[in-house]
Amino acid sequence: MRRAIAVALALVLGLSTAAALRAADAGQPIPFGRGSWAKLWSAHAGKATVIHFWGLTCGPCIIEMPKWGKLLAERPYMRLVLVAADPLPQSPERVNEALQRAGLERAESWAFADRFYERLRYEIDPAWSGELPRTLLVAADGGTTALPGVADLATVRKWLDAQPRSKN
Repeated sequence: MRRAIAVALALVLGLSTAAALRAADAGQPIPFGRGSWAKLWSAHAGKATVIHFWGLTCGPCIIEMPKWGKLLAERPYMRLVLVAADPLPQSPERVNEALQRAGLERAESWAFADRFYERLRYEIDPAWSGELPRTLLVAADGGTTALPGVADLATVRKWLDAQPRSKN
């Protein structure tokens, strides 16, 4: 399943198929660099998507990740994108291990791969100062709701219930 998602993402995002397959086979997140936000946004256009920014160096993030895993298990149709947005790039293996422990290994996963992380954050939201965790609820019409800090998953559930379900 992860391999199929990686191939589809590679095609949609214009990434090297071989590189995406290597990352998926190794269970590693997709490198998030300059221009990745536009590619991610485009790949999910027209579909309700939850984008969660977290980090290995963020204590509250690590504590809440299993809750996201339970929500994804409860609602397998949810389009959940996880972006490890640590200030300094972390080892893809460590990111993958954290996702596996939380039950999030099947979620789409990206990780900041540029030491100039301020530029990456600016591409995402010029007003975002980088606090983690942070969640964006992106409606099918492109409207966004930002949830700074640890997300109230009851709010996320309510938002999901109000969204039309996408076929893919």
